[in-house]
Amino acid sequence: MSHMCIDATTRAAFDLGFNCIVAEDACATRNLIFKGKTIKASDVHASFMAALSVPYAKVMATHELIESTVDKNTA
Repeated sequence: MSHMCIDATTRAAFDLGFNCIVAEDACATRNLIFKGKTIKASDVHASFMAALSVPYAKVMATHELIESTVDKNTA
């Protein structure tokens, strides 16, 4: 889930010196409840992607990641 494994792994990898990329549309999460309020999964996911995008990772859609890889291999 975005708010668990994706977040923890990305931050740990960054701390170990890796340049991280997160395919934001290849992971997901679920609704969370905080102080009796339900936070929608889409809001949880977006919040964690926003938090990871500076400075921990380059957050991009899968198709952008594939296109950037293809562009590097054809250059």
